[in-house]
Amino acid sequence: MEYTGDEIAVVGLAGRFPAAPDVPTLWRNLLDGVDAVHDHTVEELRSLGVGESLIADPTHVRGHGRLAGVADFDADFFDVPEAEARAMDPQQRLFLEQSWVALQDAAVDPTDGERAVGVFAGASANRYFLFRLLARQAGEDRHAEEDWEERLASRWAPDYLPTQVAYRLGLTGPAIAVQTACSSSLVAVCTAAQSLLDFRCDVALAGGVSVTEPRFRHTPGGLVSPDGRCRAFDAAGQGSGYGSGVAVVVLERLADALERGAQVHAVLRGWAVNNDGSARAGFAVPGLDGQVAVVTEAMASTSVTGADIGYVEAHGSGTLVGDAIEVASLTQAFGEAAGSCALGSVKTNLGNLDAAAGAAGLIKAVLAVKHATIPANLHHDVPNPEIDFAGGPFFVPVKTTEWTRSDRLAGVSSFGLGGTNAHVIVEQPPVEDPREDPVGPRVLVVSARTPDALRSLAARLGAHLAAEPGLRLDDVAHTLASRQRYACRVSTACGDITSAIAWLDRVAAGGGSAGEDSAGEGSAGRDAAVVDRPDVDGPDADVDRTLRSGRVVSLPHHPLQPRRHWIEVSS
Repeated sequence: MEYTGDEIAVVGLAGRFPAAPDVPTLWRNLLDGVDAVHDHTVEELRSLGVGESLIADPTHVRGHGRLAGVADFDADFFDVPEAEARAMDPQQRLFLEQSWVALQDAAVDPTDGERAVGVFAGASANRYFLFRLLARQAGEDRHAEEDWEERLASRWAPDYLPTQVAYRLGLTGPAIAVQTACSSSLVAVCTAAQSLLDFRCDVALAGGVSVTEPRFRHTPGGLVSPDGRCRAFDAAGQGSGYGSGVAVVVLERLADALERGAQVHAVLRGWAVNNDGSARAGFAVPGLDGQVAVVTEAMASTSVTGADIGYVEAHGSGTLVGDAIEVASLTQAFGEAAGSCALGSVKTNLGNLDAAAGAAGLIKAVLAVKHATIPANLHHDVPNPEIDFAGGPFFVPVKTTEWTRSDRLAGVSSFGLGGTNAHVIVEQPPVEDPREDPVGPRVLVVSARTPDALRSLAARLGAHLAAEPGLRLDDVAHTLASRQRYACRVSTACGDITSAIAWLDRVAAGGGSAGEDSAGEGSAGRDAAVVDRPDVDGPDADVDRTLRSGRVVSLPHHPLQPRRHWIEVSS
């Protein structure tokens, strides 16, 4: 398809998910059909502070998308005082961390002053405040209710999620909280994309975060399934269990991304947001007309038809009525010209990540169009009898399959309780023009906040280069030079990947000291280590040339050193 100039590039990905500490692990789990929902034991529930009456309740749902390390945070790295870090909503801590990781993946330096970076994000209810801070305060002070209003400070309310990120990372674009229940993070993506088209910012972080615990009950006809599994589009669907996770994407105008050599994971061709209004059976019931309208508008905004789309990452609530309405609306929106189209939901792998669900689904779709692979939809045995699959273009893939179409487009839907709907059209990344092999040495710059972190990062980079032999030296140099610089820094000029790995191994082992100037093995220039100096002469003077002669690739980010910051409350 031809580009019109209104496209938005996805140039960075980050997140933490049940059974997946990062996006690459999430993708491997999706390809392998991993069910990441965890069945908690009684001992685990008690350790979370879940009460005995709930544990004994036969309707209590023990299956939950558990997120490892929720209590941990590198407060020093983000300059958050210890006491504040302990009281801060862990959702804000997680989203701050992953926003920074996403900028590292995109090789965007938020401190360069050249680009206004916006933040658009949503969070779930602050359960840490409800189940820990408030419970502890109430237990310690019988007059605690008098202080509640004062204690609803910026570190607790979801309103302050994006502004915390803007403050901690020094971002000057719009910082807007988006709260539309389960559709929050995908609505945030749509809002960010429109802000970029309107030139309100130059780069945008968009996504969502949710931290929940296994405190849910199953009720017949409700949203939570008995075992915490989501059986989207299946006859056994009884809702979806909840889970914790955070998903962040970095967006940039496509033309700008291509000009700076960004790594384009996928392209957003169009998007739309609306509400069902009153044309539905109840406030919590989805509306057919609203869902038809939002999908139709998103396709119309980029002249895409149902025949062009090969995969839809659905909202997939796992309820018989909700799934039937969603497929009926898609069938109507796609029209008679629609071709065969796969249908899936990441909720079948992770559970419902609430405010992060839409962005998690978007990341899955981005990776699907990028890698030409459609992951299996789990827990699908017998089709939902309320869905007319025979009368429409959709099928549910139960095995991971190759996406054979040369023009890969996907739709991503997310529908919030209360009727706010979002749909995004995602296209495969542009085909890269062929390039000649790099000629001459390239300057590698590795920096970190502390000497220990510098050595750790060098070790991670060396292992990554050894494991990815297809990487180009100019791309590695370009990516490292584009990232934010820290006080502890080493740099050298290398002629090839082999010499780069050897140099990184020496740095990881503690080689080099401040002011050292020596020729490294296989190096075309100096091997200089510079500590605690913001500006460097020598090899760094050639960084401008490095920035002009490569493209961004995914590389390991600066290591974080999280420690436990958590308030315990007994059951």
